[in-house]
Amino acid sequence: MSDVLTGKKKRVLVVDDSAFMRKLISDMLNRHPMMEVIGIARNGQDAIEKVKELKPDVVTMDIEMPVMNGLQALKEMMDHHPVPVVILSSTTKHNTENAVLAIEYGAVDVIAKPGGAISLNLHEIEREIVEKVFAASNVRITSLTRKITPKKTRYTLPAEKKEAPVRMNSVTEMPANLASFSKNKAQTTKTFVIIGTSTGGPRALQEVITRLPADFPAPILIVQHMPPGFTKSLAERLNGLSEITVKEAENGELLYNGTAYVAPGGLHLKFEKTVAGYRVLLDGNEAPRSGHRPAVNVLLESAAKHPELEYVTAIMTGMGFDGKEGMELLRSSCKTVTIAESRNTSVVYGMPKAIIDAGLSDEIKDVQQIAEAIMGNLK
Repeated sequence: MSDVLTGKKKRVLVVDDSAFMRKLISDMLNRHPMMEVIGIARNGQDAIEKVKELKPDVVTMDIEMPVMNGLQALKEMMDHHPVPVVILSSTTKHNTENAVLAIEYGAVDVIAKPGGAISLNLHEIEREIVEKVFAASNVRITSLTRKITPKKTRYTLPAEKKEAPVRMNSVTEMPANLASFSKNKAQTTKTFVIIGTSTGGPRALQEVITRLPADFPAPILIVQHMPPGFTKSLAERLNGLSEITVKEAENGELLYNGTAYVAPGGLHLKFEKTVAGYRVLLDGNEAPRSGHRPAVNVLLESAAKHPELEYVTAIMTGMGFDGKEGMELLRSSCKTVTIAESRNTSVVYGMPKAIIDAGLSDEIKDVQQIAEAIMGNLK
């Protein structure tokens, strides 16, 4: 029986080297009827001892701390005393890089402190903190401790796809050869790949993107719910691990095969057709959707405006149902194959469940199978 039904509160350990921040975060979490802070720690070493002693359901943790930082403590916890961890971090370049590494090591999610390390305006994101920490307290530990597939395990294009005839690009009328091309010169083909994900997404993206071959014959548009700054570090991390190019999307740039474009935190990702090809549109004016900017729904709605294209879409782990409405529109407007991540591997089975329950999925796959499924549906 779930803790919600039994009335049993989720037990939280708050880790931060600032007494002020520990108090602020603790007060926020204690206001939730289903959570209670059962301990605090002032550095990573202290946190490890408290995890062993108190056995919390979830931990909130800063990265920059004396004695032992949050990244070192997280590795130790996940190796020996696994527990769901939510990282609260300032948005310096160094911290965003470490936060992305923290998720790779097994952290559930990352939250940006709006005012830096000592965030006097933390109350501005109280709802986000409470919702993400509570969601993290309910994730399965096995989904966090599962090792990411070695990047050497990559899929290749089937022979019949490699030998496909040269097809003309729908915009420029230039050949777009599927067997080989220059990343800098290749024109897009008629198929686009779209990936939407949230909580647990960076690990899922690493499972998928690093298994795609260098000659991947389509552009990939990605919406990952993350704060500004963190998406750039995520893109750089994935680019360093992948054969394809991965980058944070830039307004006005053309879309090319073999490149994945990550929506910047704080901006909706859209695209439009021009005489030169399809290009990125970043929108910071349209309001967040269900609290998200970028939102998967906005990208899918933009894609639905291009019936001349076909799509392979993947909705992976995440809270809520972002992507459901957009997917309904896209599937009614364009030829679309939709892949949903299975409950078995989702860190949070929210977004893919919404797609599956609405009858919008063509395939349901464990995250380790999604790259292969995408490759198998390209045309």
